[in-house]
Amino acid sequence: MKKKIDQEENQIIIKNVREGIIAGIPILVGYIPVAMAFGMLAKTVGTTFAESLLFSILVFAGASQFMALNLLAVGVGIGEIILATLLMNFRHFLMSGSLAARLKKGERALIPLLAFGVTDETFSVTMLKKGEVEASYVLPLQLISYISWVGGTGLGYLLGEVIPPILRNSMGIALYGMFMAILIPAMKASKTVTILALGAGAVNTLITYSKILPSGWSLIVTILVVSAAGVYLFPEEEETKDE
Repeated sequence: MKKKIDQEENQIIIKNVREGIIAGIPILVGYIPVAMAFGMLAKTVGTTFAESLLFSILVFAGASQFMALNLLAVGVGIGEIILATLLMNFRHFLMSGSLAARLKKGERALIPLLAFGVTDETFSVTMLKKGEVEASYVLPLQLISYISWVGGTGLGYLLGEVIPPILRNSMGIALYGMFMAILIPAMKASKTVTILALGAGAVNTLITYSKILPSGWSLIVTILVVSAAGVYLFPEEEETKDE
């Protein structure tokens, strides 16, 4: 009897692993070119191969990495970069909490590991799965995403050696392209996002050109101001939609 139960559990694990890998393939396809762009950009701002690779290995947060790279390029201090990155990635606390609530009870010890692998894409795919979420599904999904991001970073950095300088420098557009690709669909789907995005642009522009704060703090203050405005001005948008 016990042997039969073990066999069934093994079959479930194998099924979950296969589904996780399959679900991660579209993310892999999307991550590699963006990660390559990051690797190439990292080379243009003077980071070493090891530094750029460690950036993706330890941080693993695409948009934040591009932002941090841009801030490094303009000479912003490390403290400001860390704080801006923390604020930008604060949503990961909420996503990790949601994942933990859906995770199978006997696998709660893996929450710190799974939380590290949470990205917008892996979280979205995971939340689409019905019922309890098992680590045997989430880990392969996150692992294939992680490997593609780190591998793409290294590949982009190395390809920077053979790509003409003018083409490498033009990869800077990837930063803005990535943000626009994330922002525009969200703006189309929500008037609130449109208002907040335009407000963020206005606040950041005002602070930057008025020079009332040191370089690098304009982004941090903008994030705090617009986030607070979103909470207080549009607190019931989701409830209204549900109704």
